[in-house]
Amino acid sequence: METILQHFRKDEQPFIEMAIGWIREVEDSYAPKLTGFLDPRQQFIVESLARNSMLLVGSYGAFAEAERQRILIYPDYYVPETDDYQIAMFNVKYATKFLKLEHKDILGSMMSLGIDRAKFGDIRVGDDEVQFAVANELKDYMTANFLSIGKAKVTVEENNRSEDWIATTDSWTEEMHIVSSLRLDTVIAALANISRQKAASLIHGDKVKVNWAVRDQPAFELQELDMLSVRGSGRFKVMAIEGRTRKDKIRLIIGKLE
Repeated sequence: METILQHFRKDEQPFIEMAIGWIREVEDSYAPKLTGFLDPRQQFIVESLARNSMLLVGSYGAFAEAERQRILIYPDYYVPETDDYQIAMFNVKYATKFLKLEHKDILGSMMSLGIDRAKFGDIRVGDDEVQFAVANELKDYMTANFLSIGKAKVTVEENNRSEDWIATTDSWTEEMHIVSSLRLDTVIAALANISRQKAASLIHGDKVKVNWAVRDQPAFELQELDMLSVRGSGRFKVMAIEGRTRKDKIRLIIGKLE
């Protein structure tokens, strides 16, 4: 356990221990195990841990290029199918003539229902439509209880037609950055082309998120596949840590959301 945990952050240990429990459950029962919806960092952790076992891992989030996906951990005899991921897709119907819903509106309303974040996946907003992915067991609950978003009255209906699901319009460009360390303030300074002092001010001002959680410590150290959100500068992803230069600087491949 100690050998595994030392490769990850201390505050990730509770999730890692839970993931190790999932893997051991599959090893003991020799039957597949389905997780809730995981963010990319959590997916990376599960996949990394599974590589130390004889088990296989599949992932699916329904939407094409889904960010949040359910992971299926399974023995090598098993052949997973899409239905094994137990995901229901919904359309949100509302008065599009009079208002425009945003991602944060839908997310906030779903959280206010007391739904665990692991029970629903991506939320996508089109020109005049909203769709979301949710765990199958919540289908009836969502239909009966998801009746408003803010002041807007809404209804939801299941949509099983994959050809109708909103395709992502996200476009990422990759950039090489040379940094002196993986400290959050150092990397933010490079990405936003600002001083470390200004980067630290943003971090202390709760304007920087790593993996969807506010990080207020400039010395926080980044790792591969971390997602960053910097208010006023956009979203970034640590695609790869490419090693060090002759001057002992670190080469990073950073994805930037256009």
